[in-house]
Amino acid sequence: MRIHHLNCGTDCPFGGAFFDGRSKGLTGRLVCHCLLIETDDGLVLVDTGYGLRDVDHPHRQPDPRITRTMRSLLNIKLREEETAIRQIERLGFSPADVRHILLTHLDFDHAGGLEDFPHATVHLMDAEFSAATGPRKGFVPRNRYRPAQYNEVEHWRRYAGNGESWFGFPAVRALEGLPPEILFVPLPGHTWGHAGIAVQTGDGWFLHAGDAYFYRGEMRGPKRKCTPGLRGYQTMMEVDRDARLANQERLRQLSVEHSREVRIICAHDPVEFEACSQGRAL
Repeated sequence: MRIHHLNCGTDCPFGGAFFDGRSKGLTGRLVCHCLLIETDDGLVLVDTGYGLRDVDHPHRQPDPRITRTMRSLLNIKLREEETAIRQIERLGFSPADVRHILLTHLDFDHAGGLEDFPHATVHLMDAEFSAATGPRKGFVPRNRYRPAQYNEVEHWRRYAGNGESWFGFPAVRALEGLPPEILFVPLPGHTWGHAGIAVQTGDGWFLHAGDAYFYRGEMRGPKRKCTPGLRGYQTMMEVDRDARLANQERLRQLSVEHSREVRIICAHDPVEFEACSQGRAL
């Protein structure tokens, strides 16, 4: 299997290095790191980032695809050329070649492109589907889950429970229609049904950890290091602090103890994205 790394959305929050740890100006730069996996049975997309309809009318009424609050907080830059569908076309594929989409979770910056691939089967944890399609009471649920982004999806596959262990983590294997080298790794805390997606390649395992962490310094070292901006954002969006921090600690241990076997990335760190895109070590 071949993995392509796509940035399917750019956020430029005010605060610069306060968020990304390296910008010199007033604004920072965060990415929406998605994966496009070539398999023998077609393409698999891991998360979608922002989609064409987000670019065309992000604030349509009465149910905007992205709320004004989140557009302002993250200073989102909606660009058609960054959507997954346009990048897939530039790689020489047809959007119809995308047979499956795996979601780490249904937040607006991970699911905005779902409707660009109407024939794809969308896989996610059942707890995430229930949280996103149930009552959205409170500031965070109303802003994170945007039904306008996924209410036309017809082909859902939902998974509950845990299966055979993967490096000590519970895992969901035998995903319908997908090769056995791809599996879900439940990592609740950021959302109730949040999960990582693990892919076995010829060089070992690759784990897209979604929003289980946000900053490169939170992995691959003995102690957590995170910018104040991203530390605060994670706290604001969490649904279960104990679970989030416990899973993050376990991931950090995995990244240190099994560094030669497992490569871990998150969804929003630009340095991780650049390293993966250029084939460099993290």
